[in-house]
Amino acid sequence: MHSDAAAPAADLAPSQVPEHIAIIMDGNGRWAKAQGLERLHGHRAGAESVRRTVEACRKLGVRYLTLFAFSTENWKRNKSEVDGLMMLFAHHLRSELDELLKNGVRLLAVGDLQKLPQETRELLEQNVAATADQSALTLILAVSYGGREEIVHAAKELALKVQRGELEAEDITTEHLASSLWTAGIPDPDLLIRTSGEERISNFLLWQLAYSEIVVVPENWPEFTEEILERCIRDYSRRERRFGLTSEQLTES
Repeated sequence: MHSDAAAPAADLAPSQVPEHIAIIMDGNGRWAKAQGLERLHGHRAGAESVRRTVEACRKLGVRYLTLFAFSTENWKRNKSEVDGLMMLFAHHLRSELDELLKNGVRLLAVGDLQKLPQETRELLEQNVAATADQSALTLILAVSYGGREEIVHAAKELALKVQRGELEAEDITTEHLASSLWTAGIPDPDLLIRTSGEERISNFLLWQLAYSEIVVVPENWPEFTEEILERCIRDYSRRERRFGLTSEQLTES
């Protein structure tokens, strides 16, 4: 990473750049298999793509970047792969902190973090605290994350408020539920990118993606580059975001 000021690509105006991009980083294992390597090598290569993408988003002026790093379903994978992923995650938490600080990146994490190994969870909490005052880009890692689990968590939070008499059940609004999600205070993604050609959202940000534009690219995550990111943003910028309205209503407003 470099600490130069953010500057959009020559053919991308600031108004074309989404405020919040979310990415399902798919295809690490398939990339490794195609190279004749073990799956963990794909995850290592994927970590390099994370570094490139964080830097590219910062340069382009993206304000929020959410990466689907590890799902609740991923805990069911082979134990050796899960252990390797947790070790790799801890390694990058140690090695990337200085770069995050140098480039003004604030780190957040969403998910059932209590399931993480203690050392990994503590490193994550330390990095979140250390970067709390950074403001160039907010990087949100979805770790041990599931969209349905998040909504259940929010429902339980609201149920407790009703039980304590802090809220009437009939008064519950979408705003109440949104404020009880792990992502409370973070704007919904404008653009969701999924790599490796898969066309599903895989229990990711089920509430938050209600009106996000979706772009699927054929490249596996280790192959993701700044050029592919810019291609996705150009695709996004050509779309008309109506949020349930008609084109005519948008024109009138």
